[in-house]
Amino acid sequence: AFLHKAEILRAAPACAAAAFLSPKERVGIAMEKKKRVSFGMSLVTIGIVYGDIGTSPLYVMKSILKGNGGIAHVNEDFILGALSLIIWTITLLTTVKYVLIAMRADNNGEGGIFSLYALVKKVAPWLIFPAMIGGAALLADGVLTPAVTVTTAVEGLRSIPAMNRFLGSGQARVILITLAIISTLFAVQWAGTSRIGKAFGPVMLAWFSFLGIMGLLHVFDRPGVLRAFNPVYAARILVSPYNKAGFMILGSVFLATTGAEALYSDMGHVGRGNIYASWPFVKACLILNYLGQGAWILTHTASGTLAAIPDMNPFFQMLPEALRAPAVALGALAAIIASQALITGSYTLVSEAIRLDLMPHLEVRYPSDTKGQIYIGAVNTVLYLGCAAVVLYFRTSARMEAAYGLAITVTMLMTTLLLAVYLWNIQKKQALAVGIALVFGAIEAVFFLSSLSKFALGGYVAVLMALVLFFIMVVWRRGTQLEQEYATRLPVGDYLPNLDTLHKDASLPPLADNLVFLDKAGDMDTIDRDILYSILDKDAKRASAYWFISATVHDEPSVMRYEVETYGTDYIFRVRLHLGFKDHQRVNVYLRQIVSDLIESGELPPQNRKHSIYGKSDVGNFKFCILHKVVPPKAGLSSMDEMVLNVKYAIRHIAGSKAQWYGLDTSSLIVERVPLLVNQSGRSTRCIERMEHEKA
Repeated sequence: AFLHKAEILRAAPACAAAAFLSPKERVGIAMEKKKRVSFGMSLVTIGIVYGDIGTSPLYVMKSILKGNGGIAHVNEDFILGALSLIIWTITLLTTVKYVLIAMRADNNGEGGIFSLYALVKKVAPWLIFPAMIGGAALLADGVLTPAVTVTTAVEGLRSIPAMNRFLGSGQARVILITLAIISTLFAVQWAGTSRIGKAFGPVMLAWFSFLGIMGLLHVFDRPGVLRAFNPVYAARILVSPYNKAGFMILGSVFLATTGAEALYSDMGHVGRGNIYASWPFVKACLILNYLGQGAWILTHTASGTLAAIPDMNPFFQMLPEALRAPAVALGALAAIIASQALITGSYTLVSEAIRLDLMPHLEVRYPSDTKGQIYIGAVNTVLYLGCAAVVLYFRTSARMEAAYGLAITVTMLMTTLLLAVYLWNIQKKQALAVGIALVFGAIEAVFFLSSLSKFALGGYVAVLMALVLFFIMVVWRRGTQLEQEYATRLPVGDYLPNLDTLHKDASLPPLADNLVFLDKAGDMDTIDRDILYSILDKDAKRASAYWFISATVHDEPSVMRYEVETYGTDYIFRVRLHLGFKDHQRVNVYLRQIVSDLIESGELPPQNRKHSIYGKSDVGNFKFCILHKVVPPKAGLSSMDEMVLNVKYAIRHIAGSKAQWYGLDTSSLIVERVPLLVNQSGRSTRCIERMEHEKA
């Protein structure tokens, strides 16, 4: 895909500031058509956006019944109150907050908590913390969702007598089937899911239609359940003596809206309009199914047979026996699709966190031509191990549900906070901002407190995972700040004579035609001291051209342009890439195009590469040099800062090499370790050298 972009770039003038593609060219007419409201795109939206919230009917009413002692311990007031809570939770949190309000806070069409943070990060530095907390909790939810949904669907086999006999009284075979499905799901991620994704829409359309029809049939049996639309029943159940869980029932009710964050996060893939067009149908099917389950429960409260079934699931039990097998199969497909959506969403979330320098650099692959589809092997492995561990640890979906939901309440609270800041400071809608903060903050705080009741029952697993992810983000961010604080920047102009002498020194064999260093800072006039030390002092490196590359990540999701400073030479090039926080930093691909442009414009002499399987070329060979900083003994850092840096470098070692992240050819790579230089007083050597330079 980039080669096609490169051909467009050749037509652009090669000057100090050039663009890879303008925003209109980059997005393209095809993508604009793809996001237009249409039946086809609405079908795709149903397939990839609503997987999580669409599988909630599998376990929400089951969890509510279990929390109240089972089907034998409920009455009409309890069921009407529970249904009313579900209806108004979906309406307020999903429809009003996310569909009507949050989706208006988009970052060039992209949504999600990190996109929202990118819009408000200049307002106050502390806003990074709610963004990190929310992102960590959402990733923890990505581990739990496949385990909960797939296990629940497989357990639905027990509603079929023959399959119940096959599964036996224990949970071993359920676990084996669940692990087999999850293992297969994660194993195919590397190849991409574009073909599977085409089937997502029709399958989920069939699933939601099935939910609505089955629910409607039972509503006809007990039309009185329609009274649940009255919010008085929702308020009454919270203090009703028939509600044994009290306010803690909200922990189970909240499961009905756990996929709401996905609507906001996936907005960039399908467009706001297609979510607006498809959500009414999805919401109607969900509410009909919940009402149908409530009607069926009221009809069978006196059934001793049902009361004797452990973890009785009203969703499967209310179906005619002939439809249970197809329902289990369709439910399993819906669970897989929900899991797939959370997995790919986790890839996107981690990728955005990396662009914002909140997580270590990881190798990102693009397995298909589908825009936005990425694959991160390290994330896939961690998610799989986490899902498998959750299944093996909890064993039943009922126990998993205790861990489920707590993490996502945290994400919703953080989104509400960032959304209020956005409305107050960016949109200048102070009244709406206060209303959002007070109304949704209060609702989600209550849900959070009720979900805390599940902490000892399994919620601690979600909290632990979120804390580990948050710790990684904090360490990585603080470590990066320390590196920037103690970095030594030297004026390039002061060292041009040294570089010119080395460049012309024929006594030294050339190391490469193009020697490339990666420099994190975007300052065009200075360069990291360690880079100059590597070139001039640490085995003098002679090359035809020296390239100092840095990438500036912008708040926009997709930006592709660059600028070049030559310092009046034809062999020293300071290049700054401007990329969006969702763009892959393929430095080697971008650089080869830049070299071709500069040769074509005459700013870089042709390099006359004679030997290549592709024939002669004006572009020579490349060698990339990566410098890894290490903390030397007695560096003068505080014990806390030294620990942070050492932990960051340990995480970097586990996460993989920068070469993988930047897509560099490892056969043309030099990796050098350099100490982080700090004097005993703790002041940066950069400050000292700057003072000496000013005195001179």
